[in-house]
Amino acid sequence: MSNVLPFRPRPTVTRLARCEVVTVAGDLLALLEQLEDVSARAAAMGRPALEVERTVQHLLDAVSAVERALDCIGEGEQVAPA
Repeated sequence: MSNVLPFRPRPTVTRLARCEVVTVAGDLLALLEQLEDVSARAAAMGRPALEVERTVQHLLDAVSAVERALDCIGEGEQVAPA
């Protein structure tokens, strides 16, 4: 009697992976909205101009990074599965 079991991929793995991609994309979109809101509020702070400018620039850099992450997720759909 052999104790080696044949590997059989579960059909739900692909579906779960797609659900996870959708969940991550949704979280990134929510984060993007929050960063844009915080950027607008930071721009209206009554702080020294240089401090506000740097703060807003860093927040805009974060917005760009989140947008690039969303682009990567979107491009992943076009790649053929390995």
